[in-house]
Amino acid sequence: MGELRGIGVSPGRAAGPVHRLAPPPPLPPAPAVIDADAERARARAAVAAVCADLTRRADLASDATAAEVLRAQVLMAGDEMLLEAVDAAVDGGADAPHAFAAALAEHRAAFEAAGGYLAERVSDLDDIRDRLVAASLGLSMPGVPSPGHPFILVARDLAPADTAGLDPAVVLGLITEEGGPTSHTAILARTLGIPAVVRCGSILEISDGVLVSLDGSSGAVAPGISELSAQAVNDAQRELLARRSASTGPGATADGHPVALLANIGSARDLAPSVEGVGLFRTELLYLDRTEPPAFAEQVAAYQEVFAALPGRKVVVRTLDAGADKPLPFLRLADEPNPALGIRGLRVARTIPSVLDTQLSAIAAAAAATSADVWVMAPMVATAGEAAAFAASCREHGLRTAGVMIEVPAAALRAGAVLRDVDFLSIGTNDLSQYTFAADRMCGDLADLLDPWQPALISLIAACAAAGREAGKPVGVCGESAADPDFALVLVGLGITSLSMAARSIPAVREALAAHTYDECVQFAKAALAADTPTGARAAVRP
Repeated sequence: MGELRGIGVSPGRAAGPVHRLAPPPPLPPAPAVIDADAERARARAAVAAVCADLTRRADLASDATAAEVLRAQVLMAGDEMLLEAVDAAVDGGADAPHAFAAALAEHRAAFEAAGGYLAERVSDLDDIRDRLVAASLGLSMPGVPSPGHPFILVARDLAPADTAGLDPAVVLGLITEEGGPTSHTAILARTLGIPAVVRCGSILEISDGVLVSLDGSSGAVAPGISELSAQAVNDAQRELLARRSASTGPGATADGHPVALLANIGSARDLAPSVEGVGLFRTELLYLDRTEPPAFAEQVAAYQEVFAALPGRKVVVRTLDAGADKPLPFLRLADEPNPALGIRGLRVARTIPSVLDTQLSAIAAAAAATSADVWVMAPMVATAGEAAAFAASCREHGLRTAGVMIEVPAAALRAGAVLRDVDFLSIGTNDLSQYTFAADRMCGDLADLLDPWQPALISLIAACAAAGREAGKPVGVCGESAADPDFALVLVGLGITSLSMAARSIPAVREALAAHTYDECVQFAKAALAADTPTGARAAVRP
């Protein structure tokens, strides 16, 4: 078999023997006669067991991002609507395993029809189905293989429960047949620093034990390599990681042009002591698994823990990014025909203003108790009027530095007007890509449209950077595209002043910047803007 090609979602190179994730237990034939009461009890016992297992995994997770993902799965598995659908299936004559399969098939169809974030979670829903079916059958879900040596993990797709606990010293790389750039497999692989390729067709045709190499940047997968070649790939990767781990200090180009390199975090657990600061503090973790919003005092304590760990350093807090597309039980929002275009992010304040008001008060109280340089930004802002109203609210609460995320093309096109009333912009390239190209982030068939090297996206970023220069205000990028060392050079050349990413990605970006002057970055940016295709834009930096 010749070279395969997928989508690189977590940078780095790795090589080793492949080992496949075992499939879940199959659904047995349905029994002819059932005891409905016994099956309902059996179903509830399975839900309790799966929720307990996922909660245990979340508690043991090495980082807050993995814990957040697993706790979201607990919410899915324990959802009352799911149990009601299971009960209905049992009343119709199904046993517990078949009732779970039927109920979750309905949920799956609803998620796919909703699009956006919910469509991204279909694979997570499939994993919950498999776990509930297995638990109701009294069986264990197959885990990650343990061949006794380092290997490349191959699967149709990976669930958060499988990915979150991977040991990078044993699992050298990940290759999946399905998935997408913003799937949980991709997010957690980047967080763990494991090279990964998704949407790699034919990968499951490769037998266990065959040596392969993968490039998590380009998406190239080479099966059937020699042991010598595999060793050379891994030696080079280890040398690269060792060099980058020794890299310290603030970000700057070779001629000293400063570029803040900041970390994306979900809680204080994600903090690395050497970071310059935080460019994206996701506050959703505090709100998960709740039927009521977190109390003011609890929020103050959580924010203060992060601020206190970064005295004198910048911390950019994103207010709650949730809504109908990221359902939180306590919000009790109405169902929407298209959640990706509905009440989410700052728009939640239109219907439940107390949530934002309490959060801003808590952030202000926590900031006042520490010396961190606290900035606050709102997600899903579309107009200059929304930006102005948010900035005014921040200042009423005593928060002096207010900004907004640019995720909607309308806001990017009017970045100058948006900047009249806010202090900074932060570009979220994942959502900006989705809305610019009308392409669902989890649709593998449209992955080429979600490539950050798309010239149209680069043009929108350039417009925001130009507006920032004219206003004399900073413009950062906090999307995962900032973690691509080559793309970081283009962003800096466009005029982006800060890059925020998973802490593990910072050394590679720092190294890339240090190897080029600012004028070189400007030339890279001009060439990328002039390109007609992502391939042409990439060639401007890496011929």
